[in-house]
Amino acid sequence: MKFVLPALGSVAAVALFAFSTTYQSAVAVERPAYDETFEQLELFADVLARVRSQYVVEVDDSALIEDAMNGMLQSLDPHSSYINAEAFREMRMDTKGEYGGLGMEVTMEDGFVKVIAPIDDTPAKRAGVKAGDFITEIEGKSLLGATLSEAVSQMRGKAGEPINITIAREGEDPIYIDITREIIKRQTVKNEIKDGIGYIRIAQFNEKAADGLKDSIAALQKENGGRLPGLILDLRGNPGGLLTQSVEVSSVFLNGGEVVSTRGRRADDVKVYNAEKGQMAKGVPVVVLVDGASASASEIVAGALQDKGRALIIGMTTFGKGSVQDVIPLRGGRDGALKITTQRYYTPNGRSIQASGIIPDIMISAIPDDGKDRKRFSEADLPNAIANEEETTEEVVDGAEELDLIEVKTDFPPEGFEISDDYQLQQVIALLKSGTFAEKLAAVQE
Repeated sequence: MKFVLPALGSVAAVALFAFSTTYQSAVAVERPAYDETFEQLELFADVLARVRSQYVVEVDDSALIEDAMNGMLQSLDPHSSYINAEAFREMRMDTKGEYGGLGMEVTMEDGFVKVIAPIDDTPAKRAGVKAGDFITEIEGKSLLGATLSEAVSQMRGKAGEPINITIAREGEDPIYIDITREIIKRQTVKNEIKDGIGYIRIAQFNEKAADGLKDSIAALQKENGGRLPGLILDLRGNPGGLLTQSVEVSSVFLNGGEVVSTRGRRADDVKVYNAEKGQMAKGVPVVVLVDGASASASEIVAGALQDKGRALIIGMTTFGKGSVQDVIPLRGGRDGALKITTQRYYTPNGRSIQASGIIPDIMISAIPDDGKDRKRFSEADLPNAIANEEETTEEVVDGAEELDLIEVKTDFPPEGFEISDDYQLQQVIALLKSGTFAEKLAAVQE
């Protein structure tokens, strides 16, 4: 990867300064507002040159520049970053639904890797990695100070190779987990008939999500004699993915109309995404299951079906990742890519998802109530998280506390209930079989 600035060192600063002064003389009247920026770039080049010549050990120019760019971008929000060329190639593989590694969605927090959600049927999921876990070490080596791309690169490797990770989990001693890497072939969509009710799980919104959903509905209808008395769309633990797929998935349940809109920094920077007409599951009662790890595209689908009155949303308040990132290849990807937040998501009724999430129509917990005040891990907890623009940052925090108060009214599993029996799913099946779905849906729309 070629960088001009490190090679030129302080010469780059001189060139930048010369440009700024030339521009100033051309204007002649007033100093340009961004002249100060050129001075800061001169300062940066000077610091870089001194590090290169005086630091105690020899440094890697490219690594320094990459870290500087990431520092700049990650100070904006937790989702903006610089992606080097190798990581960019891996990202493109991810969206196609296959790559090598452990199988989890992660972010950075407090200098460590934090798990957003493990992916179904992957080594991480089977090893017991949970949403909210911190990965503090890999092979006994601390990840403190490592970038997210560096940490992900260390976790990926050849299928069959073992790896040891150290997990920090609230209220527990460090957990050491041995995992064997696998080729992660995400089975994006699964389906089955559960007690006469159609059940479809979407693990991630990659390129295969919408087609997998359509195939699943057709298969379930065929298996159930051509009709479905009810359908459960399970988006729990689904960290999101492609915006286009969330619109296509919503189209399966909507007969046209708005699914989501995005708005940028300018008043005219608005784009509306509409569902296609001709819904596939017309007339079928639909429940969407969500939890605190349902994020981004999952929240778009849940919010659209909730606003349109097409489905009951059941479970726990979602993650609140309501921002849009554009991935901009640099020199066609040869120099990696820039991932930068450019817009926010809004539901059809104009609700901002950012930092607030989607509150279910019916709150049902997956775990029994042990009387402890369980903190909800959400987008608002991430460093430099963008506030919901309808509220101040302080109000967003207060809003999160209010959500916890709402969750006091949650339906919890009874004492002694086995978590593996999936209380949320059992309650949804019971609701769809009871014949009261229409009444419940009408009640939440009042």
